[in-house]
Amino acid sequence: MSEIRPQGRAEIKRLLAKHGLRPQRHLGQHFLADPNIVGRIMLEADITPGDRVIEIGPGTGTLTTALAAAGASVVAYEVDQTLRRLLHDVVAGLDVSLHFEDAMALDWSRDYGDGEWKMVANLPYNVGTPLLLDAVRGGLGIKRFVVMVQREVAVRLAAEPGSKQYGVPSVVAQLYAQPRVAFRVPPTVFMPPPDVDSAVVVLDRRPNHPLAEAAARLAAAAFQHRRKMLRGSLSELIDRESFVAAEISPSARPEELTAADFLRLAEVMA
Repeated sequence: MSEIRPQGRAEIKRLLAKHGLRPQRHLGQHFLADPNIVGRIMLEADITPGDRVIEIGPGTGTLTTALAAAGASVVAYEVDQTLRRLLHDVVAGLDVSLHFEDAMALDWSRDYGDGEWKMVANLPYNVGTPLLLDAVRGGLGIKRFVVMVQREVAVRLAAEPGSKQYGVPSVVAQLYAQPRVAFRVPPTVFMPPPDVDSAVVVLDRRPNHPLAEAAARLAAAAFQHRRKMLRGSLSELIDRESFVAAEISPSARPEELTAADFLRLAEVMA
């Protein structure tokens, strides 16, 4: 087994130099270089021996080795083929399965549709939002997500109705899970530092509702015309009697409705 070395800035520089590598900005790579932040992520993830964990974008293995050291069985997806040798060296002897493929192409419902999983990841900035929402919608076996994203994305996922940040991502996340922003992360803890602040967001999965996808489609249709009243934006989908049955005013605007409200509309239409 390889020695598990906490990956601060000096260690990451050593690893990259050893393998002749540098971060690829076009892949959204910003390697986490602060063991204290790793520790806070681990606390939020609440890893216990035997946990099964999915990691997207392991980079130099900063989180990967911490997860494995805590007793987790880790499945890590890395799109950057140049990191293959580095990662194999870093995780040698650990309970880590490396997959060098694009996680955006995963079939979440097929691979992680059941069972008990956690996702713990520093998500690449360029695919963070769509990848996370795809996993939340399809990976019903993933019970907790503890992921690093751009701060504005984290705020949007946890936003409450009526706020400027509230929109389709908020509704989708809240249909399937209970999201909260755990803590803010400054650019200085990354190599290279990004141009924006980051945040760790935690999503604990709710019991699956069979009409969650129908409600998500209603939200998407409503928010296409954010400034319109629902009787206008959803006129081709819902009649006035359905609004009455769902106890929702047709004069409301989409940002006023909670995820539960969209579910009630979907139930009336079913």
